[in-house]
Amino acid sequence: MNLTAQIPIFSRVSFLEKLLFTKHLSIMIKSGLVISESIHTLIEQTKSVTFRNILTAIVTDIENGKPLASALSKHPKVFDQFYISLIEVGEESGTLEENLEFLAKQLAKDYSMRKKVKGAMLYPGLIFFSVSIMGGFISLFILPQLVDFFESFDIELPVATKILLLIANLMKTQGPAIFASLFIIFAFFIFLIRTKFFKPIWHNILLKLPIFGSFLISANMARFTRNLGTMLQSGVTLIRSLEVTAHTLDNLTFKSALIFAQDEVRKGKQLAIGVEKFPIIPPLVTKMIAIGEKTGKLEEVLLYLGDFYEEEIDEFSKSLSTILEPILLISIGLVVGFVAIAIISPIYQLTGSFR
Repeated sequence: MNLTAQIPIFSRVSFLEKLLFTKHLSIMIKSGLVISESIHTLIEQTKSVTFRNILTAIVTDIENGKPLASALSKHPKVFDQFYISLIEVGEESGTLEENLEFLAKQLAKDYSMRKKVKGAMLYPGLIFFSVSIMGGFISLFILPQLVDFFESFDIELPVATKILLLIANLMKTQGPAIFASLFIIFAFFIFLIRTKFFKPIWHNILLKLPIFGSFLISANMARFTRNLGTMLQSGVTLIRSLEVTAHTLDNLTFKSALIFAQDEVRKGKQLAIGVEKFPIIPPLVTKMIAIGEKTGKLEEVLLYLGDFYEEEIDEFSKSLSTILEPILLISIGLVVGFVAIAIISPIYQLTGSFR
């Protein structure tokens, strides 16, 4: 019976569930329980039906004689190559207990970093959503009402009012078509940046954006250095660590840099030489990696860099609202001021002509 077939297609296992599973499994194995018995206990405690089915399939494979890493590899959407590689090294070297404990700590750091990234993006996302809804409502329902009102004025309208009337007339006659076109353009843009040709270009553009570009670089650098340092500390070879770490990164520009660095290391060159050819890798990282390679403490240097960039993300998330608030206030103030002048000016001009 294929237990994995019972897993719902549209269900997913949260990162927190995977983190707690790893932490609890580490504690149970450390307490002397065998892997299969530990997972059976965790199945009983798991509330998610999807994850329970996955763990049932895993424990069945283990009881049939397969290693834990092999059983986990059948579920790549839950357990990525980074996770499986550390488990595999732990089983081969007899340090599974230590590797699970270490993996749980790294997943906890990754979870913390994800929360910081989401928190940093929440504020601008809410502002953009609110402004879009408010702007759409005003454009479709308020501005068209102004057309007849101002056209009844028997005076020469100010330039600001003429511009506002032009927009209002456009919304009155073509409003739904304009918003439908914008939606189609947006959907086409999303489709385009997901294609194999445009996706790398888009990922490169994202890294060059003001404010958010440096944030994305810090996020990718934190994951790159921490994951690579973790794998090296667990006994994985540098070439294999680079290959696995590359696939843990979301940005294709960073992924290409690591794949290139892997090829250079395979040719016998140092890692620092491989990464310095990519401008997106900060000089600080290149120099620190070179020092780590010379002193034989590369994994320690990488883990230090991981902590450093996580602190950068933390500082960015705290200061983002401070950076964006004045920009948003000025932008909204200019728009409100323009609309107010466009509406009040002709009314003031009209009342003045009655005197």
